[in-house]
Amino acid sequence: MPREENNLIAGLDIGSSFVRIVVGNMVERGSEPSVLQILGAAEVQSDGVNKGVITNIENVVSSISACLEQAERMVGVPIESVWTGLSSAQVLTQNSHGYIVVSKADNEITEQDVERVLESSKSISTPLNYEILHVSPRSFSVDGQIGIKAPVGMTGVRLEVDTKIILGQSSQIKNLTKAIWRAGVEIDDLVLSIIADANLLLTSRQKDLGVVLVNLGGHTTSMAVYEEGDLLSVNFLPVGSAHITNDLAVGLRSPVDIVEKLKIQYGDCSAEAQTRRGNVDLSEFGGESREIFKLSDINSIIHARVEEVMYLIDKELKKIQRSGLLPAGVIFTGAGAKLPGLVDAAKRNLRLPAAIGYPSGLISATDKINDPGFSTAIGLVKWGSDMMGYDRRMKNGAWTGFKNIFGFKRKLQKTINSLIP
Repeated sequence: MPREENNLIAGLDIGSSFVRIVVGNMVERGSEPSVLQILGAAEVQSDGVNKGVITNIENVVSSISACLEQAERMVGVPIESVWTGLSSAQVLTQNSHGYIVVSKADNEITEQDVERVLESSKSISTPLNYEILHVSPRSFSVDGQIGIKAPVGMTGVRLEVDTKIILGQSSQIKNLTKAIWRAGVEIDDLVLSIIADANLLLTSRQKDLGVVLVNLGGHTTSMAVYEEGDLLSVNFLPVGSAHITNDLAVGLRSPVDIVEKLKIQYGDCSAEAQTRRGNVDLSEFGGESREIFKLSDINSIIHARVEEVMYLIDKELKKIQRSGLLPAGVIFTGAGAKLPGLVDAAKRNLRLPAAIGYPSGLISATDKINDPGFSTAIGLVKWGSDMMGYDRRMKNGAWTGFKNIFGFKRKLQKTINSLIP
């Protein structure tokens, strides 16, 4: 069935632990605004990815294909294209500046002028083997008047913009796109995963006040800091929830699969959990022999690793002088965010308000919408719906802030290919 007919929007999140796909569509509600509906979600164990980097393309293709098959059975129609998340640590950010002369004779700034000035800000010297993923406008100025967020409709001669340029490693992008295409689907666009999370979970007020979004993945932790509506920084930390499991495996001298089940059922990183009374028998989780461990010892191991994660988060905040200074606090997502006691640990270590992020403004046929592990895939679906709306708004004379680069390149390449005999 052609994409235009089935109207599906699919988000693909390829992580080090799991591959997840979420499928949705826009539901019209008469005179009311349309709403995004989540139709289904699927996940399979990831193979061939390590810390967000593809290490075996064949295994990744198999994982994507298996996940696609599950998702297609749920929604009943083929998935032909996906909005794909990029979560590799090989991501850089640069500040840039662009300016143009307003084109209209009456000097009224149009959305085309905004597009042109954003294009001009891309004239930077990119590091070797890196290419532009996103251009995020921080603020505009019109004839020297600074601090403007939405210049369309204003009058002026010179339009300037300060932007945050997000760059991805070219080789990683090519490997990712190759794996997805070999799985039999097209790529609508590549989106930095933490940016898709922020688009789903953070409100405009939180971004204005100052907030840090933290995605606790399996092998890496990603974070994005916003203030006054602008993206201040994006960082990746080389630790995740899988490191907690590894610590338990070493400390308890037990197989990883067994201690993972133990962590899910009994794990707690709160300060009180370190003195909790009680014992756990590993044979309950599939252990070959009866081994008894104190709950306090288990939770002390978990607590130590979580303390390290909080230290690394605060270290990144100190680099941009925002340690303890973000009024909207820290919002957690990702599969690791389900660990009990995480919010209390964040409040204690980061000296900030803390909460688990959940999406709002969606309707869903699956309970996966409230699973933090699926937030990136859901965020990619929402990003896709927003960008499709962006294309329509551009035609109708409006404009929105964040701009993807990869999708424009892909569409241009397809056009060129169609002209080649």
